[in-house]
Amino acid sequence: MSAVKENTLRTGRYRPGPDGLRLLLMSAFAGVIGLVAGLAAYALYALIAVCSNLVFFHKLSTVLPTITENPLGLWVIVVPALGGLIVGIMAKYGSSKIRGHGIPEAIEAIMVNKSRIAPRVAILKPISAAVAIGTGGPFGAEGPIIQTGGALGSIFGQTLHMTAAERKVLLGCGAAAGMAATFSTPIAGVIFAIELLLFEFRSRSFVPLVIATTIATTVHVVLIGPGPMFNVGNPHFDIASGLPWYLLLGVLCGLMATLVSRSLYWIEDQFEKLPLDQMWWPAIGALGLGVIGYFVPRVLGVGYGTLSDILTNHLTLGVLLLLLVFKTLALLISLGSGTSGGLLAPMFIGGAALGAVFAIGVNLLIPGAHLDPAAYALTGMAAVFAAASRATFAFIIFAFEITRNYNSVLPLMLVCVIASAIAQLFLKESIMTEKLARRGLKVHLEYEVDVLHQVQVQEVMDKKPPVLDGAMSLGELTTRLARHDRTVSRHSAYPLTDKSGALAGIITRGDILRALENNEDPASPLLDVGSRKLVVAYPDETLHDAAEKMLRRGIGRLPVVDPKDPQKLVGYLGRTPILEARQRRMTEESVVETGWLGRPRRKRR
Repeated sequence: MSAVKENTLRTGRYRPGPDGLRLLLMSAFAGVIGLVAGLAAYALYALIAVCSNLVFFHKLSTVLPTITENPLGLWVIVVPALGGLIVGIMAKYGSSKIRGHGIPEAIEAIMVNKSRIAPRVAILKPISAAVAIGTGGPFGAEGPIIQTGGALGSIFGQTLHMTAAERKVLLGCGAAAGMAATFSTPIAGVIFAIELLLFEFRSRSFVPLVIATTIATTVHVVLIGPGPMFNVGNPHFDIASGLPWYLLLGVLCGLMATLVSRSLYWIEDQFEKLPLDQMWWPAIGALGLGVIGYFVPRVLGVGYGTLSDILTNHLTLGVLLLLLVFKTLALLISLGSGTSGGLLAPMFIGGAALGAVFAIGVNLLIPGAHLDPAAYALTGMAAVFAAASRATFAFIIFAFEITRNYNSVLPLMLVCVIASAIAQLFLKESIMTEKLARRGLKVHLEYEVDVLHQVQVQEVMDKKPPVLDGAMSLGELTTRLARHDRTVSRHSAYPLTDKSGALAGIITRGDILRALENNEDPASPLLDVGSRKLVVAYPDETLHDAAEKMLRRGIGRLPVVDPKDPQKLVGYLGRTPILEARQRRMTEESVVETGWLGRPRRKRR
């Protein structure tokens, strides 16, 4: 066997992705991460309960209390501020990554730090969240749990020898497990990680994600019980008669998501203007929370009990209006100050309150409407956060998982997608990515198949490659190039053949220039000047595989050979056809073609 053939066969076809053994190994790691994240979620839940009981009722208990009725009186204004001060000190002297609701920080770690999260974040984030929520912060535990789970997955990945892509998967597994362990929603946890963190749907990520969320949900069932941490009831959705009202609710949810997103970052901007150290900001925001909480106690704390009351239709219109306005306001002031806490639960309460208020209002105006406030509360709860985060599919599934009522699917799908469409009209970035965009990081929120995965080499390759005889002299080729010989002047590389016509090497213009600079003998054959170590492509390979070879080898063109005979040249692939494949996709998406009605061809702006 010739040297060329040996090298060609050794190079072979590059197939991206882990082999079966590596996938099994990653799945085993994911199971461990799911278990640890599930236990961490329960530990944080218990820690929040301990803090809340100690601060508001001066007792030691791991049962999460309802702090809407507490004996603190006017002290309820000061207590959140003390918690905010502690969080501010932890952020200044511990890690600034504990600020906020955690998900943007996980995205940032993936984008700029190869999915590396410092171990101290995994320790300080849950403690700071427990302090903030335990002293009355209007947050949920899910955001910190998601960030903590992601940090645990990242730490696990940093401990072992693995690629950055594999470490990203483990970070996503930890985050998904954290969400699943909080709400007992394993499917939504998987989709959430795909939509907001990984932006890929491949076996190497999907299989470990499923395993991690399954294990984490099992931990939730064993330690906390089946179902989420709030009651849902049995809403009556009635899509047939309620279709127009669901359409209108979707518009309202999209507008609310827009208002909350813009308001949150506007408040953050106002805190940035304060002539005070950042350490004091969480205390100032928590002081505003304390004032609101003194007059509207239901805004204090996690609020899972309040959410249960909304979803089971146990609150009056007046209470719902107070929650809609003041729970949202308390969230914006507190989180905008840079404290630590989750975004999901308070936005769930705001969205649920909006849906319930809408249904009750329609029933008052049109007595024959008979809308179920609980059904509209559930759809509003999912739609507001889906629109704000642009994780629409995840929260359709999330709401379905917590109801386990198939009749909820159509209203959820309709309201969530309409709300998301409305929010995209007004928001360039989501509530998750706005902070990153301000730091100059652009997060691509769309998932689409790369056109390079869909086009084969044989579709775009040059089927009449510029083949040269390897015995030709260097001087003859340079003379032909100097004369602008059309057979060689339009190419930058030339496959070389031996006496029998078999592929033997390749020579590039770079090789020619180096030879001239080194005063190479003009009589030297091209095979001695060029390269005999070939990297080849095959006709049935995708352009993605061929481009991978180019990038890995640092080359710009590939001879295309017959799979059955690696010395038989059938084509030539350069960079230009790869770019033209992308241009073809751009044309398909931007050029409006003439239809049956005779519209003129124009470009879509």
